[in-house]
Amino acid sequence: QVQLVESGGGLVQPGGSLRLSCAASGTVFSINVMGWYRQAPGKQRELVATITSGGSTNYADSVRGRFTISRDNAKNTVSLQMNSLKPEDTAVYYCNAKQRRIAEVSYWGQGTQVTVSS
Repeated sequence: QVQLVESGGGLVQPGGSLRLSCAASGTVFSINVMGWYRQAPGKQRELVATITSGGSTNYADSVRGRFTISRDNAKNTVSLQMNSLKPEDTAVYYCNAKQRRIAEVSYWGQGTQVTVSS
């Protein structure tokens, strides 16, 4: 089992910055991909960014160039630096980890609220 805990959410003004962090604990072996997803009220959860253990990254078109995902394999953490925030970035952000063992299993944090507003 893997437990994920997010931190760093809050209220920020448009154009501002925020940094989210996620710490993994438990059986952390064989975690290949970690990432961030977000869900706004009334909308489906969407991918924001992912990063592999080797450092390969993928970003949603809506955040590419503004957000940066990073990972510390030794500390089992993943972070999301969010710059030039827009009101449409407002959502609950969830940390995700995919563990490949006998089968690939996804683990989710409980989410952290990010609100971009004046």
